[in-house]
Amino acid sequence: MRGALRGVALGLALAGLAALPAAAAPVRLVTLSGTINPASSDFLQKAIAQTETEGAEALLIELDTPGGLVASTKDIIQAILNARVPVIVYVAPRGAWAGSAGTFITLSAHVAAMAPGTSIGAAHPVGIGGPQGEEKGEGRDYAAEKAENLLAAFIESIAKERERNVEWAVKAVRESVAIAPDEALKLNVIDLVAEDRAELLEKLEGRTVRVEGKERTLTLAGAELRPIEMSPLTRLLHVIASPDVAVLLILAGLLGLYIEFNQPGLFVPGIVGAICLILAMIALQLLPFSWLGLLILLLGLGFLVAEIFVTSYGVLFSLGILCILVGGSMLFRLPAVSDLTVSFWTVLVPAVAALALFAALVIFAVGRTLGRGQTAGVSELIGQVGRTETPLAPDGRIFVRGEYWSARADEPIAAGERVEITAVDGLRVRVRRAPSET
Repeated sequence: MRGALRGVALGLALAGLAALPAAAAPVRLVTLSGTINPASSDFLQKAIAQTETEGAEALLIELDTPGGLVASTKDIIQAILNARVPVIVYVAPRGAWAGSAGTFITLSAHVAAMAPGTSIGAAHPVGIGGPQGEEKGEGRDYAAEKAENLLAAFIESIAKERERNVEWAVKAVRESVAIAPDEALKLNVIDLVAEDRAELLEKLEGRTVRVEGKERTLTLAGAELRPIEMSPLTRLLHVIASPDVAVLLILAGLLGLYIEFNQPGLFVPGIVGAICLILAMIALQLLPFSWLGLLILLLGLGFLVAEIFVTSYGVLFSLGILCILVGGSMLFRLPAVSDLTVSFWTVLVPAVAALALFAALVIFAVGRTLGRGQTAGVSELIGQVGRTETPLAPDGRIFVRGEYWSARADEPIAAGERVEITAVDGLRVRVRRAPSET
């Protein structure tokens, strides 16, 4: 009897456990801020693959970016469109921006969401003038127009694939329009607005998305968020793969080497400058850059160096500063492959101003040094006055500046008399009788 009761109790317990809802699969979380570059692209692609392998319910990408490289953006979008798990792009936190390349990535997601106080859009390629009111004819930039048309077609195909507002997507590229979350939701640019991650997951509970051509219902309410972190090397590459950081590294590296060349033996400026230039070269391997801009920048540095040795009354110095400004602004302005460029007023101008101030101080100090007479070395002995230790007839020894020297005079001079050095022949000096003291 007791055994039967135990069996019934066990059966009821198992039935109760079976009736309990299954625990939701975890959601992997990626936080991406900064530019879209090869490092961040590789990181996101690996995160998608890892999410697929682990069997997670979805991948949540928390995005805040001003834009990035076209090739890196394309790789990310291709990975999202072909993902075997739902990819949710959430523009957050407040104040975040899905600008330029970020617009493409957000529109390509299975679910696009934004936090209040964020914005999306302004996907027009940098350096390309808008078409409004322009006459197309002579002076037409065919490369820029080609880049604009290609990106417009690209974002149009993405919007169609995700059944989002195609017209607005194209305007974001051609007219650089940008909108806030409420308007983006109204125009069917995004799917929802959420205050935070918890609200986002709740709102997505039960939503149906199409993954690999099949309908899939999301089970996200209360799901555990498991972050995926960048490796230290990837994080370093992500940080330096920014035009602003790259330009600062170049200027800091050149300044460090410039100090070392002018004051050999300090070591620290030279070592720091070399490290900065190595990091800058790594950044230039990640970012597309203009050789013309780099050459103009180096030409500017050459003018600053030349100002030390050539009396140009500031002409070479001014040309050097102008070349550094122009070269720095041109260095990453490549609209066909990237929507990134150097922040002219907030980064380049202050950095060049600091470089100009330091260079002016160096030029002033070195100029004063070159204008002085020699105060060290054998030649500095000429004109010095000493006393004879032995008679000079014509050879003997003299004492001058705390040292004994072999000396020769053109006339006999007795010991203890004052003599003036007129020339230096190896380790022997020529002297003459010094004028009497007054």
